[in-house]
Amino acid sequence: QVQLVESGGGLVQAGGSLRLSCAASGRTFRNYAMGWFRQAPGKEREFVSAISQNGGTRSYAESVKGRFTISRDNGQNTVHLQMNSLKPEDTAVYYCAVSEGDISDRGRDYGYWGQGTQVTVSS
Repeated sequence: QVQLVESGGGLVQAGGSLRLSCAASGRTFRNYAMGWFRQAPGKEREFVSAISQNGGTRSYAESVKGRFTISRDNGQNTVHLQMNSLKPEDTAVYYCAVSEGDISDRGRDYGYWGQGTQVTVSS
């Protein structure tokens, strides 16, 4: 069992920045690939970013490339998502998730999910 708790969401103006964090507990964090997904009202959940177990491989959705950066601290059992140059279309609930396999952009490859944190970007 893995427990995930996201934090760092909030309200920000377009062009601003936020840093999301996800704290994991319950199992050996460094054994898992981690991902961030988001879901806007009325839309399906979509992939945002993912990072491999040792942090050496990172993946981003095209819509966030160059603006978002994923990182992890295996000593602190945390994964972060630095979000810069935010746009109104980034507004969503952001979820972190754990994959027991390789890094992936498919939600079905992730077995554990956090409760989500709301990000709202005003225009």
